Amino acid sequence: MIRIEIWKRFLICITCFIGIVLAFPNGFYTRVEQHNDAIKFIETDGATPEIEAAAKAWPSWLPSSLVNLGLDLRGGAHLLAEVQVEDVYESRMQALWPEVRDLLRPERNTIGTIRLQPSTPDELRVRIGNPDGMSRALQVAKQLARPIQTLGGIGATDIEIRGDGDELIISMTEEEQQASDDRTVRQALEIIRRRIDEVGTREPTIQRQGTRRILIQVPGVGSASELKEIIGTTAQLTFHPVVSRGTDSNENPGLGNKLVPSIDEAGVFYSLEAASVVTGEELVDAQPSFDQNGRPAVNFRFNPAGARKFGDYTAENIGNPFAIVLDNEVISAPVIQAHIPSGSGIITGNFTVEESTNLAILLRAGALPAGLIFLEERTIGPELGQDSIDAGKIATIIAFVAVLVFMVLSYGIFGIFANVALVLNITLIFGLLSLIGATLTLPGIAGIVLTVGMAVDANVLVFERIREELKLDKGPARAIEQGYEKALSAILDANITTLITAIILYAMGSGPVRGFAITLGFGILTSVFTAIFVTRLMIIIWFEKRRPKRIEV
Repeated sequence: MIRIEIWKRFLICITCFIGIVLAFPNGFYTRVEQHNDAIKFIETDGATPEIEAAAKAWPSWLPSSLVNLGLDLRGGAHLLAEVQVEDVYESRMQALWPEVRDLLRPERNTIGTIRLQPSTPDELRVRIGNPDGMSRALQVAKQLARPIQTLGGIGATDIEIRGDGDELIISMTEEEQQASDDRTVRQALEIIRRRIDEVGTREPTIQRQGTRRILIQVPGVGSASELKEIIGTTAQLTFHPVVSRGTDSNENPGLGNKLVPSIDEAGVFYSLEAASVVTGEELVDAQPSFDQNGRPAVNFRFNPAGARKFGDYTAENIGNPFAIVLDNEVISAPVIQAHIPSGSGIITGNFTVEESTNLAILLRAGALPAGLIFLEERTIGPELGQDSIDAGKIATIIAFVAVLVFMVLSYGIFGIFANVALVLNITLIFGLLSLIGATLTLPGIAGIVLTVGMAVDANVLVFERIREELKLDKGPARAIEQGYEKALSAILDANITTLITAIILYAMGSGPVRGFAITLGFGILTSVFTAIFVTRLMIIIWFEKRRPKRIEV
């Protein structure tokens, strides 16, 4: 006699109920989305009557997780950026010069004078006055080398030091370059994510592609240029001693110095020491504010290490100008009036309120370690996204209706059971997507449409098996039982191979491919569940009530 234990029936019903409840908010998408945005706003900025009304538009005791709409459905901006990792090499070599100079100075009696020489961006060349002292210079300079731990270079050091005549040459090792490239891209990825999160966009996709590229997709942003304004600014804030100030753009600033234009003063250029005293990496906070004249400005605060360096320098250089440089432009060059031990200060300039706010956001999120080149950019309008949704709906409805009609015509009452399971199957897919906060893209909709077609495969296998058993003159109960038992192995084999394909697509793919793999994988799991358990439970309940002497499938 076919039967399912009470506890199994209860478990199947509870699973279906939970899936329906999780998917339910997607039927009221706009209302729930406004509710979620209002809750986030209240948590960060406090409540207002309008925000509280939006928050109460959806009952708090109901789930509020939604399936997020991807870039191709909501509209937004798409960027593919390449990180210029070579920029880090040059800044690393520039920062190394003061350390080399301080180490070699006590050895002047042996090595003679120390002079910085023109170098390529990835090298530091220092000429010593006495070539015979090169061995001593190498011995001293090697104290700067630090061990690095990488899979390919255990025991390697970060810099390579060699001598060439009277020149001491310092460069990064190959292992350190590879480690630096990886660090740079990872840091850029995290800073881009923080900058986009600061603006409050919804469910962005920020992924690393290859060794130095980053894919950025942000739904709801007006255009790609707007997105580039958010993330495209390097926002490298540095503080440099001023050597001189002039109007000649072709002036030679000298070795160890650099010529930087002024933002506020047209035609004015500052000659600055290339090695910075403090960098934006040591900032812990930046907030928009106003200066003593009521003009927009930015307050900043350093961490303890930065505060100490900033305080020491201001104490030793009272009366000297001090340049604040943002992305290789001098935004302010105030004269140090007094010792600043607190590690805090203010950046003034010809800012608007919006510019000072954006600058504070960029500084707070951190400086990009290197520049970005945008290889690809696209703007997808909300109208195109709505067209994609409409097309996806039509495709899903057509496939859905076609399968429903086919199943009823082919299998009668059993086809109706399969159709009920199919509706529940789609609901469970959306419940799972809502549970994990997945993003639905157009390829994801294609995965759901494919699932609609595949969902009845398991039922077809079962029903055909039941037909074969009935042809052998077996009773209805025995035919149903044998049909499920003999079809189980074929169902599992077919769906496991497809599930493996979905897993490989998810692991190896990115973006839209992953969206397709997620909906396909979830569709396989829910299809097997509804075919093996839900449809069988409905057939058993029907059989227990009707007790038919014979059945037709």
